[in-house]
Amino acid sequence: MLQYPGIRTIFSGHRVITHYVDIPPTYTDRDGLPFARRDMEAREVITLFGPSMSTVAANQLLRILHGRRVAGTLEDPNLQINTAHFSKKQQAIALDYLRKHVPVDEVVNAGLRAEDELAALENVGAEEAGASSDPGYTTRLKLYKDLDPKDKKSLYGESQFDAIRAKNQAKWEAKRKQQEEERRKREEEERRARPGPLQTIDGQPQRMIGKIRLPEPTPAMQEYIAKATSDLKEPPKMPAWKRILPSAVFALVLSGALVAYSEFYQPLKPTERLFPGVPPAAATVGSLILLNVVGWFLWKIPPIWPFLNRYFLVDVAVPRAPTVLSSLFSHQYLRHLVPNMIFLWILGTRLYDDAGRGTFLATYVSSGMIGSVGTLTWAVLTKRLGTTTLGASGGVYGVMGAYLWMHRLDTFKILGLPPPPSEGFHGITLLALAVALQLPMLFSKKTVLTDVTAHLVGLSVGIAAAHLLEMKREAQRKLQEKSAQGDGIARALPVAKE
Repeated sequence: MLQYPGIRTIFSGHRVITHYVDIPPTYTDRDGLPFARRDMEAREVITLFGPSMSTVAANQLLRILHGRRVAGTLEDPNLQINTAHFSKKQQAIALDYLRKHVPVDEVVNAGLRAEDELAALENVGAEEAGASSDPGYTTRLKLYKDLDPKDKKSLYGESQFDAIRAKNQAKWEAKRKQQEEERRKREEEERRARPGPLQTIDGQPQRMIGKIRLPEPTPAMQEYIAKATSDLKEPPKMPAWKRILPSAVFALVLSGALVAYSEFYQPLKPTERLFPGVPPAAATVGSLILLNVVGWFLWKIPPIWPFLNRYFLVDVAVPRAPTVLSSLFSHQYLRHLVPNMIFLWILGTRLYDDAGRGTFLATYVSSGMIGSVGTLTWAVLTKRLGTTTLGASGGVYGVMGAYLWMHRLDTFKILGLPPPPSEGFHGITLLALAVALQLPMLFSKKTVLTDVTAHLVGLSVGIAAAHLLEMKREAQRKLQEKSAQGDGIARALPVAKE
């Protein structure tokens, strides 16, 4: 599941070919054609195929099948040897994915292929069809040696079919020349600008960032990657409830304990605190941020990757109940850690001041755990058993939901916006905006690497926690008013004389 992190730049990307007439002369069935601007990453492969398929194999299968769709050779039995080591299920998944995300007119391409092969068969002085060792582009108009022009003329004159074929071939030649010229100009411009992410030196591809050459994984690093990669061929067979229930029970029991903690928690006296000079909110939220930074640093130690893969991320294929808690403090990338920690600091310190330490911690941890259970449930019910998730965003969304719900009628300005005379955005508006930004990704057919389910579930848990806190405070207020009224009546009653 763990892949060596590749690096791409803004200049990276492949040209996606979808028309038969655009197939390059170097095309072979074994190599296929690029199916997207970039190859799939490890998490995308796991989401689509599950943990049993490597990233390299998945991208190879997708390239081969996309090439066949464009070349019109999907049903060609002579080419099946190049995909024989893939299962029928894997091929079906890959083909279904390509048909959904890369539109190709397979019927037209197959027709053009048949037309070219028919044209080749009409040539009398042809070479044997097996002359090409690797079927591919070489079967297009090039399988057979062209006859001398004087021998091509039919005894009965030129047929309508010959005229159409000649017209199509002329169009293809013109388009090919135009594309070749455009490609040459584009390459020349790119050379003048800056090198791309992949360069070749002595015929060997080199990983690049601008002009900086990146080292390839060392043998030791490759060994760490192999040890950290799951050897499961497919997710273990088990009923849905067996995947979900242990994690759900763990999260609910621990959330109940945290609620009890929030009820009985009493703030420490300044003299009893470890850092009396630091505000309580800053000390608590800062400690959580420190734990997350430690979790991120652990992912930089390759020898412990197998341990982290087992116990610091939620794996739907083989779920472990405690990971709904430990994954809350686990980030693999700095770009994932930093935004979460910024929002945790901004919103967490404010919620702490409003609700107290007990309620803040219960809200943060419970939102994160229940959010992970929500992701686990959604992935199981939608048959996405290759899904893995980690990060603090479920807890951060819970803190945001609680704070904005408690201040839903207050107004906020973000970086001075909106400008006067507007007072700002209401808290309820910001909550609605947060939900609106997540819903399109939840129902998107494209592969989304953001854990939207954990965000929405965490947000809901935070709102529920804030609502319960408001109900508790309202009940306490009414009780105090009733008690005050009772004391007033008692003082107003006359004292009976003996």
